[in-house]
Amino acid sequence: VLDTKDLQVFKVTVNGQDAKFVFGEKHSFKGTPLEITLPFELRRGQEVIVEISFESSPKSSALQWFSPEQTSGKKHPFLFSQCQVEWI
Repeated sequence: VLDTKDLQVFKVTVNGQDAKFVFGEKHSFKGTPLEITLPFELRRGQEVIVEISFESSPKSSALQWFSPEQTSGKKHPFLFSQCQVEWI
């Protein structure tokens, strides 16, 4: 379960496999939970890569984008999400 706010989610994959997802009940100021169901049984110690195809909106709080020109490598955009770094 992940926190979201005013995002449109198109697709979720886990280790390259399509995963089912559903939004929970929207809260007035906390946002909306995004519940992802893994497409396989998770083993203890197993690592997974979750990829979410989404579109943000001007109302999407806690998201900040850097254009490629604003980054040190100047090749890829950069996304900050609630003070945690996410590579795009």
